[in-house]
Amino acid sequence: MTRLGFFTRLLEEASAADRYRFALEQIAQAEDSGFASAWVAQHHFGEHEGGLPSPFVLLAAAAERTSRIELGTAVLTLPIDDPVRAAEDAAVLDQLSGGRLQLGVASGGTPASFAAFGRDANRRREIFAEHLEVFLDALEGRGIRGTESRIYPAAGDLARRIWQATFSADGGRRAGERGDGLMLSRTQPRPDGAPDAPLHEVQLPIIAAYRAALPDGAVPRVLASRTALVVDPENRTRALELAQDGLARLTQTMFGVDPAGLGIDELARLTDTHVGTVDEVVASLAADETLPAATDVSFQVHSVAATHELTLRSLELLATEVAPRLGLATSVPAPASVPSLAAELETQGAS
Repeated sequence: MTRLGFFTRLLEEASAADRYRFALEQIAQAEDSGFASAWVAQHHFGEHEGGLPSPFVLLAAAAERTSRIELGTAVLTLPIDDPVRAAEDAAVLDQLSGGRLQLGVASGGTPASFAAFGRDANRRREIFAEHLEVFLDALEGRGIRGTESRIYPAAGDLARRIWQATFSADGGRRAGERGDGLMLSRTQPRPDGAPDAPLHEVQLPIIAAYRAALPDGAVPRVLASRTALVVDPENRTRALELAQDGLARLTQTMFGVDPAGLGIDELARLTDTHVGTVDEVVASLAADETLPAATDVSFQVHSVAATHELTLRSLELLATEVAPRLGLATSVPAPASVPSLAAELETQGAS
């Protein structure tokens, strides 16, 4: 059964202090609602793409406020970070959290950030491979860069909790060969000439390549990120208004499609955004064939400019109303009055 996760890029229209407070409250709400995991993004230099350059610091604060929920990076930009320091920070955080850390890593999607760290963005995939090797040596307790140095505290089995983010089947194969988890983005590029291709058409081949490459006996881990804002009926109009501008920008930047004249329904379809009431979000997510093939799904509100209060309520509705009807796993029992989607479809077919 696919597990429920929460993801944030910390993009509220607020000060940095408030963004961090909001994120901690949202992670706590996710745990209380029965989410299995919470993930934070890492972005440098500027507040408009992401509000957090130091994910380990924020997750340490989250670890103090929670006791069960897994805490993950989505993702750590390894070509920019020093891999030894990243491994040390990860090991300390894993101790503080009681072994709840999950490590999502990638080559990085913001080339403009690299120069300030003395890195060549054109070499980011090559640097990623180099840094991943050092990172793994440190986590697995081997001598680092030909020395006898080993990190303290020891990282235990943390090296077996790595996830690799990718947009390609080849990247999925590489993650599978190492037995890592596979991370899939809601901003997956589409093939040329097919900007409106369903997201699952592009991602299912990546999952297939990943699963085929897994070593014998390895347990598959596939995390799919999706945008969903679930609201009560009285807040539906407001939610759609908050979604309009962000989805229009995403349509332009992701697909090069002029959003002028497009209504919110078309913008939501093009950007694979699930926004509306419980019934509407259940119906749109049910058409996403990636979710049954994933082991985990993490929900974010971005690129909808949702308020903190709407995000908290969306987390509650996702766990208590949406997840049971889609067969997503939470630690909170489904209300007896909430029918499953399968039961609904069976009833409809009989009528």
